[in-house]
Amino acid sequence: MLSHPPTDAEHEPSFAETALKLGGKSDEEARRTGAIDKADDQVEALFAPQYQTVQSPAHRAVWDRGVPMELFQSGDVAASTEVQTVMDRSIQIVKQHRRANTLLDPQGKIPAAVLQDLAEVGYWGLLVDREYGGSGSPFAAFAPFLTRMAMADPTIAGLASVHGCIGAVDPLRTFGNAEQKQSFLPGLANGSRLSAFALTEPCAGSDLTAMRTHAVRAGNEFVVNGEKLFITNIIPGRTIGLVCLIEDRPAVLIVDLPREENEHFQLCKYGLWALKQTHNQGIVFKDFRVPAENLLTPIRGDGLTIAYHGLNLGRVALCANAAGTMRLMLANMIPWAEFRVTYGVPIATRELVQRRLGQLAGLITACDALVAWCSGLIDHGYRGEMECVIAKIFGSEAQKRAAIELFMKTLGGRSFLKGHPFGDNVHEYLAPCIYEGEGEMLGMAFFKSLVKQHGKTYFEPIGKALAAAGIKKPNPWNPSHAWALKSVAFPYLKWLIAQRLLPAAKTQLPSMPAPLARHAEFACQALQAMATEISGTMGKFQLSLADRQCRMAELSHRCQNLIVILCTALYGARTQDELVRESADVLCQELIQEYTGARPTNSYFRQVTQLGGAIAAGSFPGLVEITPEEILMRYD
Repeated sequence: MLSHPPTDAEHEPSFAETALKLGGKSDEEARRTGAIDKADDQVEALFAPQYQTVQSPAHRAVWDRGVPMELFQSGDVAASTEVQTVMDRSIQIVKQHRRANTLLDPQGKIPAAVLQDLAEVGYWGLLVDREYGGSGSPFAAFAPFLTRMAMADPTIAGLASVHGCIGAVDPLRTFGNAEQKQSFLPGLANGSRLSAFALTEPCAGSDLTAMRTHAVRAGNEFVVNGEKLFITNIIPGRTIGLVCLIEDRPAVLIVDLPREENEHFQLCKYGLWALKQTHNQGIVFKDFRVPAENLLTPIRGDGLTIAYHGLNLGRVALCANAAGTMRLMLANMIPWAEFRVTYGVPIATRELVQRRLGQLAGLITACDALVAWCSGLIDHGYRGEMECVIAKIFGSEAQKRAAIELFMKTLGGRSFLKGHPFGDNVHEYLAPCIYEGEGEMLGMAFFKSLVKQHGKTYFEPIGKALAAAGIKKPNPWNPSHAWALKSVAFPYLKWLIAQRLLPAAKTQLPSMPAPLARHAEFACQALQAMATEISGTMGKFQLSLADRQCRMAELSHRCQNLIVILCTALYGARTQDELVRESADVLCQELIQEYTGARPTNSYFRQVTQLGGAIAAGSFPGLVEITPEEILMRYD
């Protein structure tokens, strides 16, 4: 059975469902969208009121009078000696296997021997509580560690995220009962079990309401039928979190898969360019039986609640991986720039190449800033849904830009050689734009979270009043329309007048270098101004806003970039490394140029090329841990 029977409140239409119905959408579309909206509400209810979305820094930065600066500042979290030892030994294991040329098997996959060596030093138990045999690492220490691990090997870093964030570890830690935790977590901690997460289906990706895999109760078991796709870690990760339908509601079963395929369980094999070093396959269930006690039963919500909770951690982990992967690119760009000579001069002295090095450093610094910020919020108790979406989108898009515009173009034709980091990994570099949620789709989810409370407070009553009066196109100058809206429109008019007449709140910035302070001030002022712009857009399109995907995506993108500017400026201000400060300054200038449409100044070009030249001649945090790949087709 499910955790509890549906209550009357659960049958009440959500804000999204009400808006779509009022906007003339079909009952089916409204129902499906409403199901996602309710799952979001149920995740919200898992958090104390002060840590829910409306109290999150991203939400408050737009809708409060004044940006809550203290919520945008991050700090370094030191791991305990025990946790740090596990992290250091894990990286040593990967480097040892790389030196011995045993990191991959003949099929190009991470072999079981590597996974076992990592298990022996505690790698898979970093996020498992100590009482179940893990290390109990704070997420704010784990996330930047993934950046270090990605510098050793991005795939190994990704597997830690699959296992600990979106796999079975987080669902069990957060939603499992005492018996389930005791049954599964010790094995997940010591690596005798590795986990995966089975959510995507052939017809259910961004639209999870189209899910078809279902389980039926049969005595003390559930009988599962259906198909899942794109399941990373499925061969070694035989303990999975399976999202399926039970009594037509999403649920999560913790499933131990058999070691060999049989008539009830088959793997679906396909060619996949991305994640090629892992075992990424599909699963087909045919009357597959799972013990009934393996059903996770959250106090509130259902299977989508469980799925959404773990995705936040995975999105921050993706950004952390991007920061490490881009350092690999930077480490391999520098030797080539020094080696490659054109017209008698190394290209490391050319402005375009120096600009690329400086821009790449800016992208890395921004990802580091977002990882520190988001992971700290999560450890502090915030849901962090909007903030983690920003980290995921920026990290994946930054990695894509770094790979194509900076890394590939600097390395030239050798980029496409077999054995070259770009040629061998281009799909790995691009895949994060899709995994953990496609960027623009997530951007619209960010926007919907941003406007939900405002719409529910002001626009939903107006929409209901219009529907009750049979008014499809309101005209404020029509007396009958004005009369129909007289009571519900007043609260909104009061808010709007206050927004336009009251002076903007003064931002209280911490002590920081003047250039970074200017960037932070710009971001704060623009975020405050977005409240009126977003509300005006909602008022203009009313109930048809759900169909204005391009406008929602554009507003969302600008809002996200402002938050990246603010976080990066604050992060740069607290570091003592001058190259990191300069990188933060350069990144903020770029995003402000994009936001305002201004052309780059000569001062900017001078600064970014000087930064690139300094990085080529010196170092950048983290690069000392990286051994660049051999230059292919040398000509000396």
